[in-house]
Amino acid sequence: MADPVAAAQVAALEANCLEFGIPCHGRQSRRQGIVHVIGPELGLTQPGQTVVCGDSHTATHGAFGALAFGIGTSEVEMVLATQCLLQRKPQTLDVRVHGRLCAGVTAKDLVLAVIARLGVGGGAGHVIEYGGSAIRSLTMDQRMTVCNMSIEAGARAGLIGPDDTTFEYLSGRPFAPSGAAWDAALSRWRALPTDAEAAFDTSVSIDITDLEPLVTFGTTPGMSIPVTAHVPDPAGAPDAEARAGLERALAYMGLVPGQPIAGHPIDVVFVGSCTNGRLSDLRDAASVLRGRKVHPRVRMLVVPGSKAVKRDAEAEGLDLVFRNAGAEWREPGCSMCLAMNGDEVPRGAVSISTSNRNFEGRQGPGARTMLASPLTAAATAVAGRVADPRSLL
Repeated sequence: MADPVAAAQVAALEANCLEFGIPCHGRQSRRQGIVHVIGPELGLTQPGQTVVCGDSHTATHGAFGALAFGIGTSEVEMVLATQCLLQRKPQTLDVRVHGRLCAGVTAKDLVLAVIARLGVGGGAGHVIEYGGSAIRSLTMDQRMTVCNMSIEAGARAGLIGPDDTTFEYLSGRPFAPSGAAWDAALSRWRALPTDAEAAFDTSVSIDITDLEPLVTFGTTPGMSIPVTAHVPDPAGAPDAEARAGLERALAYMGLVPGQPIAGHPIDVVFVGSCTNGRLSDLRDAASVLRGRKVHPRVRMLVVPGSKAVKRDAEAEGLDLVFRNAGAEWREPGCSMCLAMNGDEVPRGAVSISTSNRNFEGRQGPGARTMLASPLTAAATAVAGRVADPRSLL
């Protein structure tokens, strides 16, 4: 580890866990990885649980019908000491998503569309429950992507009621119940989904039938447009505050109102994170890169979300697809999502990232981040400019 402070912190965590008998999937563990990736893949995340972690994207675990949210350091101490945590009861927000994803459109595009509809503060004080035909058709990996970004709409958490898709995913996982305990757990879990007549504080309905691949153009996840669209003009903003915010975002990103977002030059491509670092995400990126080359002036990093994801990807030969295309195949971790481990986007450079946040400086001081799906990121890596993945599928 290049950073001695980080190395000391990790060493202290491992030593403390050992002293107090807390299982730790540390650097030498075959199960090591991003917490929001290894929790589900090990079967530690289960329906009906309350799951907390010192990270805002703990909402990921809500895909299993768990109430999952991020907490602060002092709250972590309280949980470890008492298994309890004082909370204010949140309001409820029902987000119904109808339709079906078209070719080239992913769960990442779906959740970016939801955030654009709600706004980055639209879920404040609420727990979002996602439902509707579009949500029910998603795989568990896709559901995790959706719940992961609930926090980007300001929500306290996001969740999806468990169903057969959930149970099939959990069956046989290392820490999932087995035998008679599995049968008992299934009985409990099947009673968890929300009653049809339940009332919510707020309800929103979204149709994704005509949804296209999306990419962010500004400095919040709510600033997204279809890859075929043009950068919006601040003059069309509803009020002075929104206009000023949009003007600042475009100035930071180096974009001009009215320009097509497709074709905008890109310097760095990052595929990974707790949002899109699972095996299915790497398969998506590889499907675009197979037989193609990353543009000569683009640096592309592919970072698995866990050691298990890395092993499975290598067993399928995905690492060779990435390497042959000219991408870097890295060790599991958070990496360039938030400029960790020295993986930073240079000042003024533009990144297409499959992560969850595009705030000013998120991927390094002065870095310009555009969020997109693994398909769009891979297509952009090939073109060297923002590209529509549907043209390469």
